[in-house]
Amino acid sequence: MSTPALDISPRTVIEAFLPQQGAASMREILDTANAVGLDDQPVRLAVRRLIAAGEVTQTGRGRQGEIHLTESGRQRLAGDRLALGLAFAQDDGRMPWDGRWHLISVTVPESRRALRDGLRRSLRELGAAPLSTSLYVSAHDLADLVTPDLREHLVLAVATELNVHGVTDSREIAALLWPAAPVLAGYAAMDEVLRWAQQHPLGAEQDAVVVQLFLAEALEQAMRVDPLLPPELRQDAWMPADARHTWRRCWERASAALPGDVIYRGWLVAD
Repeated sequence: MSTPALDISPRTVIEAFLPQQGAASMREILDTANAVGLDDQPVRLAVRRLIAAGEVTQTGRGRQGEIHLTESGRQRLAGDRLALGLAFAQDDGRMPWDGRWHLISVTVPESRRALRDGLRRSLRELGAAPLSTSLYVSAHDLADLVTPDLREHLVLAVATELNVHGVTDSREIAALLWPAAPVLAGYAAMDEVLRWAQQHPLGAEQDAVVVQLFLAEALEQAMRVDPLLPPELRQDAWMPADARHTWRRCWERASAALPGDVIYRGWLVAD
């Protein structure tokens, strides 16, 4: 079966090798990027962008260099892993919804428009849905996922009942605020990668690493548009949950072919 028609981003390869503590080898990163069809130059450019964003630092030059996460980069990746852990916990029934809606109001004046717009964007990326211009709602408590400097601009409240334009049923509210169609489309696009990963031979260490990188990219793209609503707020046969179960089986198959964690060391736990 041919390689999936999925472009693995340079950033995905870089982040796969970044441990919570310690260094990642540029030689390992570049060699693995080459194995999935990426040239050195876009990977080096992605590293420079991460450095400019304050998420990594680099010591040494070229393939002899090493990169390290900064505290800012560590916090951002930790947030990504929390989202993945939430998805798996909900899929396994370990995190049932408590029936509470979390309301978040952004209180930033017009004079600080850039900050206000950035905070609104962050809330949407965390899966919150707008109810009005500066009022958002989530089925999850997002306060700890917002950095302390931004949290001071939020007003938080909890409600057990919600009425959105006359809609009061929780599932109907979820369907109105977080439509299923774009989420389902994202996971449908992951199907080719899952079928390929289940059949791809794992004769060498690099084979398993390549499989994991395709799996990581596919899941990241699917989850980018997934608000990770509790199962109680979605239809009973929720395809993304089934897709993530298959994803975990594929990941574990690739992991079993490796002598320990080669990528995502200490980060990605699928159990």
